Amino acid sequence: MNKLLLWFNQTGSPARFDAFARRWSMPSLLLALILMAVGIYGALLSVPPDYKQGDSFRILYIHVPSAWMSLLIFVIMAVQSAIALIWRIKICELIAMASAPIGAMFTAITLISGAVWGKPTWGTWWTWDPRLTSELVLLFLYLGVIGLYNAIDDRRAAGRAAAFLAIIGVVNVPIVHFAVTWWNTLHQGETIRLIGPSKMDSSMVWPLLVMALATKLWYVGSVLVRARVLNLQQESHKQWALERYGEST
Repeated sequence: MNKLLLWFNQTGSPARFDAFARRWSMPSLLLALILMAVGIYGALLSVPPDYKQGDSFRILYIHVPSAWMSLLIFVIMAVQSAIALIWRIKICELIAMASAPIGAMFTAITLISGAVWGKPTWGTWWTWDPRLTSELVLLFLYLGVIGLYNAIDDRRAAGRAAAFLAIIGVVNVPIVHFAVTWWNTLHQGETIRLIGPSKMDSSMVWPLLVMALATKLWYVGSVLVRARVLNLQQESHKQWALERYGEST
């Protein structure tokens, strides 16, 4: 446990984090853009039309990776919040708060792309389906964390309050994931399975996996940029920041 705490304290140093984020944020974003271009090319030009939905199914290559990220980011945000509250590691708090706008963006993309896909498939832009409703609740939770963090002037108090909301709100993640199993729903079940056969032909899978990796790299790059900015805002008068950046911080 002492080694674990030592590792957290070393990697949670604001100066160390700033150097790490500055080094890896741009490569992550550039690689994400390259993979997105490859994935979009495959989704639009390489993959054949679906035998039931035709070309309308291609929205899947945006909808599904965004949906995966909307859930993953909230879990990361809750875990980072818990670490920040338990071990008082400020960088974990900043990562959690920096994750919220990115998670909200992916959740909004999920809902919008789902509506676009739902119109030709279900004949309506929106229905109060359990999966859709719980995903909408997830968006409100993201917005709640963002709003709470920005509503309190004391940054540490704001971070703690928003962290509690993130930890409580993570209970909605399994509800979103298992909604199609627990309730009678219009939303289709799992298309891609890590264990067992997938319902999707193998020729259609690779662009989805490329897009999934691209969205994860985009999150990594984005959260490093946002957390680095938050870190510099709070550390601007510390000695390491003045030595590294001078009065410009």
